[in-house]
Amino acid sequence: MSDKHLIEEISDGIATLTMNRPAARNAMSGEMMSAMHEALPRLSADRNVRCVVLTGAGGAFCAGGDVKGFASAAGGKSSGNDGGFDLEGRAQGLRAGMELSRILHEMPKPTLAAIPGPAAGAGFSLALACDLRIALDTAKLTTAFAKVGLSGDYGGSFFLPYIVGQAKARELYFSAKVVSGQAAADMGLVNRVASAADFEGQVSEFAAELASLPTVAVGYMKKNLNAAYGGSLSDTFDREALHMMRCFMTDDHKGAAQAFVEKRAPQFSGR
Repeated sequence: MSDKHLIEEISDGIATLTMNRPAARNAMSGEMMSAMHEALPRLSADRNVRCVVLTGAGGAFCAGGDVKGFASAAGGKSSGNDGGFDLEGRAQGLRAGMELSRILHEMPKPTLAAIPGPAAGAGFSLALACDLRIALDTAKLTTAFAKVGLSGDYGGSFFLPYIVGQAKARELYFSAKVVSGQAAADMGLVNRVASAADFEGQVSEFAAELASLPTVAVGYMKKNLNAAYGGSLSDTFDREALHMMRCFMTDDHKGAAQAFVEKRAPQFSGR
């Protein structure tokens, strides 16, 4: 497979973007995010593209942010008042990255997350940003943020309550519970599930169905449905970015990131 962190394929009106860092369960990288920022607006504007599929290589969807990188950046514990930490600047940088979720959510054609395995953290949020989701029945989905002392980003707190309801969304965020693809389907979190033997075929069939729809009408349907959301996605992104950057400054996150690297359970102090 290509060594590019994002692979793009277009066939029969279906554009497939494959996140390609299988050794890291397709955790986000700068190269991957830059490629997605270039590809998604272009595909959104391409009239020959009728459906966009987002998936991952090597049996995973996306593990979200690079927690090992978080641990390295944390550089050990502190009081959470790092004089050299540019909170506003870092929040603006994260906020800019979140535009990927907005484009997936708002582009005037259907978007499908094909989840062959783990989808966690920001990777889980990217799946939620898509219009529809299909998962392997044994795939593992989780918000994950609570396990590393973070609050969440990429629009998950905007999308998840609309999909599963406020109470279930809070449970999934607070507990960072891991749910299987089948359990996710049972709660309405994903639209379809498939076995390992059928997954690729089911994804292709689902994408073909979406590509066969009246694209202009679907675009307006999305506008109508999106307008029915009660809050502003942009405001949600601003809030998430600022809160995530504050969480990066906490002892809880720094300790949890180090615990992740050392493969031990984190201990939180609320600081």
